[in-house]
Amino acid sequence: MTEDAQILIARMLAHQTLRREDKLVKRALSDENFRTDVDARLKACGMKFLDNVYADHVTLALTRDSESKVFGTKETWQNNNFSLARDGVALLVVLWALIILPKRERQEAHQLAEEEQNDMFGKEKPMPRAEETSMGISYRALLADFGDKLGKKTRMDMNLGQLARLGFIERKTDLILEGPLLDLMMDTDTLKDRIINGALSDIFPHHVQRTPAVLAAAEEIVVVEGVSDAE
Repeated sequence: MTEDAQILIARMLAHQTLRREDKLVKRALSDENFRTDVDARLKACGMKFLDNVYADHVTLALTRDSESKVFGTKETWQNNNFSLARDGVALLVVLWALIILPKRERQEAHQLAEEEQNDMFGKEKPMPRAEETSMGISYRALLADFGDKLGKKTRMDMNLGQLARLGFIERKTDLILEGPLLDLMMDTDTLKDRIINGALSDIFPHHVQRTPAVLAAAEEIVVVEGVSDAE
């Protein structure tokens, strides 16, 4: 067990994310003793194992107690620790709202539908994977709807490129798709007001009409967790 825990942590540090189907990841998600060993090793280094039932990947993040010691000397840590500008943070929130919220609704609806059926084995069907329910959004539609508020085409393209490099999104022709980190790194409990009253209040003034998805995101989330970026 000790060697496997060490290998799992080393692989996550090296690759940043691993799929939930990975053998050692599945073990960490299902074997309580193994997970306890992994968590103890990570905690000793100021880190934690980060997973989300809606996401297809897992990653490592800093514990809350470690964040200020690691990122506290940087001005950008006040809203994120990826060196994203304020309009980049707002774009990240918009993308989370437009891509992740609909995906989660589809995942949950699928699960509920399965639960309502009479299963002869009496077992709950697993939640559909992200890759089966995440549809992405059109770049041209994003630019038309939010370009004026997010720095127009040049600035949006620059921020999209940075988000793609960080693993939040993937680009395929006109489509912007969910990346491995998009549904993992949004903290729903901490610094919500900092983003809503910071980046979003500047870029989406109160008199600007927002889409329901963006409003939902503003009400539900957001901040980027302290993440281990080994690349």
